This record gives sequence, structure tokens and C-alpha cells, in this order.
Amino acid sequence: MGLKAETRDRLKTVSTATLATALYKRGLRSQFIQDVKPLNPALPVMVGEAFTLRYMPAREDLNPITVFQNPEHPQRKAVEICPAGAVLVMDSRKDARAASAGSILISRLMMRGVAGVVTDGGFRDAAEIARLAIPAFHSRPSAPTNLTLHQAIDINVPIGCGDAPVFPGDVVVGDGDGVMVIPAGIADEIADEAVEMTAFEDFVTEQVLAGRSIRGLYPATDPQTKVDFEAWRKQTGR
Repeated sequence: MGLKAETRDRLKTVSTATLATALYKRGLRSQFIQDVKPLNPALPVMVGEAFTLRYMPAREDLNPITVFQNPEHPQRKAVEICPAGAVLVMDSRKDARAASAGSILISRLMMRGVAGVVTDGGFRDAAEIARLAIPAFHSRPSAPTNLTLHQAIDINVPIGCGDAPVFPGDVVVGDGDGVMVIPAGIADEIADEAVEMTAFEDFVTEQVLAGRSIRGLYPATDPQTKVDFEAWRKQTGR
């Protein structure tokens, strides 16, 4: 069925921290991609369905620089077939010693309408990628070509990225804190719950900044908190 437009829009208004809590309530503890960060935290929240690329350790006789001449090379092919609106997620074995991609490939993804790109390795040309209008997440900058360590082997298969399980079609959300992976089957309900949680947290933030104690407020153990929250929602249209 794919990611609904309204679900995508809702997820663009919530944080990965809020999503982490909603997923934790359902027993999902490993959906955060560890040790990746945005190259440009000022970009809007990234939301899209996962399209995956898997790397394995490179075997030198099968991974010379000439492999890039083959249009069917998995890395090059993934860049050309990753759907618009999707997020390209790369399993680079949590190894940033060689780059998963560089600015030219990321630029191509941007021009094709891809929603973002994530690797648990590194990107070369990191400063250039940071200036592009596409969210990109990596571990750290890395100049060496991926061929020195990584061999692109599979497209759109289940992968591990930063210790998180990522299945094709899962919903990937990225912000200034990092990247969260939502199982496709619960994306709609997670989005709805996260929007509600965000409204309450915005109310709480206003109250705290006005000098109110968190006791009875966060969590809302004082009945008056719920009364005040409902009044706030009517006033703000939330």
C-alpha cells in the first residue's frame, strides 16, 4: 500500500525522540540508527520509505575501480532506481574508513527527488553534501573511495544500519538527533500517536518555561494537568 501522504505529513511534524518513545511502548527498542548524524541539521525532517543498499567486505580481485564502468554496478544502479520520495539506506558495516558515496551521487539522488540518504559509514565531499537540499546522515567524513573496503552487493534487501533492522518499505524519519526506522505496518498508528504526544509536549514546554514544576505535569499524574491541556488545545487549535 505504501506510505500515505497524510502519514508522511504527520511524521514531518514530530521528532525522532517522540517516535522512539512511541516505538518503545510497543516493545521496539532497536529502531534508532546508532552513530549517524545529519550533515545539515537545519534541513526539514526527512521522511520516506526505505530503499536499501548492502555492502560487504571488498575482495580485491572483484572490486577494482573499473567496476564502476558497469551500469549494473549495485551502487550506481541503486542511485538510478531509488524511487522519488524514498530514503536510500546503506549498510556500510558501521565502517567509515571508506566512503559510502560522494557529492555527485548524492546530487543525483537529490535531482531525482529522493527524500534523503543514510549510511552507517561515511561520505566523501561532506562539505559539499552539507550544502545540498537533501537530508544526508552519516558517521563522519571519509575521503577514500568505498571500493577500498566495501563491495556493493545487494539492492533493496533487509539490512542492518547502525544496529537497526531496516526492511525495504519501512518508514525512515531523520532529524537533528538522528534517524528512526518505523516498521511499515505500524507507521500510520505511530504517526497519529506521535502527533498527539507532540501536542502534549509542546503544552508541557510552555508550562515549564512559565515556571511550572514538572511534578504532576510530566507525566500528567495531576488531574488538573489534563484539564489545563484540554483548555490549551482549544485555545491553540491543537
